[in-house]
Amino acid sequence: MWPAWEVREGEDSVTTTWFDVRLEFGDGARVDALAVVAEGCVSLEDVRARPALSLDDLAALADWLEGPLAEVPGVGAGPEPGVAGSRRARPAWPRGVEGRWLVAQEYRAAQEGGVDPVLAVMCATGHSRRKSLRLIAQARDAGYLTPRHARR
Repeated sequence: MWPAWEVREGEDSVTTTWFDVRLEFGDGARVDALAVVAEGCVSLEDVRARPALSLDDLAALADWLEGPLAEVPGVGAGPEPGVAGSRRARPAWPRGVEGRWLVAQEYRAAQEGGVDPVLAVMCATGHSRRKSLRLIAQARDAGYLTPRHARR
């Protein structure tokens, strides 16, 4: 694992760090990932594996990476203090109407705070960028966010 790049936002020094991660196994299998750590949340941006990962292995990948990322000085990822034995990589996030409404709230709060709204949704939901964009689109379709482009 090695840092790819780091971005500091404003004077309050909110830091977002991207890491290139490689897992190599004895049988020749390999997983390369781009992990993002922001405000203590670990998200996976990109994953490439040979041979391909099963859905169960892909779901467990964030758990595999959370421990080593928590040990990197200054990153602060990992389980919250007082939450013993939590192995869940993604926080519980409601589905359906309530989930779309919460996504819209996170998105708007980030916009008003001058922070990247997609990254804010990623941290809140624990989902990848692609899944977070899909949730944002669903919130737009439900009418909780304004349309991205004016229709002609």
